[in-house]
Amino acid sequence: MNYKIYLYIFFSMLSAFALSGINFEKIIRKNRIWETRILVLLLSLVMGYLVTNFVLEFL
Repeated sequence: MNYKIYLYIFFSMLSAFALSGINFEKIIRKNRIWETRILVLLLSLVMGYLVTNFVLEFL
């Protein structure tokens, strides 16, 4: 059960790294830095959760 937490953290960090390659400046209005950071944080958490569940179900 403990390994799930580590997988959630690992895949959330991996998805945050992957999301850093996307240029959000073209999508989000100018001078909205905090909103962009919150969006990236939420997207990375959601992607980490989904990828972890996929990997656990796959194995």
